[in-house]
Amino acid sequence: MRVEAILYLKAQPLTLAELAALAGTAPETVELALIELLNDYAHRQTALEIVQIDNRYSLQLKSAFQELVQSLVPVELGVGAQRTLALIAFRGSIRQSEVIELRGSSAYQHIQELLTLGLIQRRRDSQSRSYILQVTERFHQYFQVDQLPTTEGDRGGDSRTH
Repeated sequence: MRVEAILYLKAQPLTLAELAALAGTAPETVELALIELLNDYAHRQTALEIVQIDNRYSLQLKSAFQELVQSLVPVELGVGAQRTLALIAFRGSIRQSEVIELRGSSAYQHIQELLTLGLIQRRRDSQSRSYILQVTERFHQYFQVDQLPTTEGDRGGDSRTH
């Protein structure tokens, strides 16, 4: 149980030697404990599993729960990606080429990250060789906004600020 607790608390892959040092026991004892844990987790109905990758062991959530993780764990976005997302959200829909022009070439990476996270979507622009970018329903759910204010031109001259 000590090895299981260490795997849980460290929350990162550990070698047999690292586990033994943290447990204060011999590597052979840790190896036997790991075999027992691997067998135990393989035969019980649980959301967790012990995984071995490149001689490192970790306790992790089974891959079947990744969608749940994405819906519950906050998205970590860097400042650049946040600014790119804010631009796309503010504009409602915007050509990718325009985002690159306004945000610089690093916006390509931001856009890919935002697409992967499901916060934006893109479609081919029939008027140019670029894509049209816009926020998704996931964006609205994550940031808990029902509707974003429209830009000045979309309000028909209404000069209210939001």
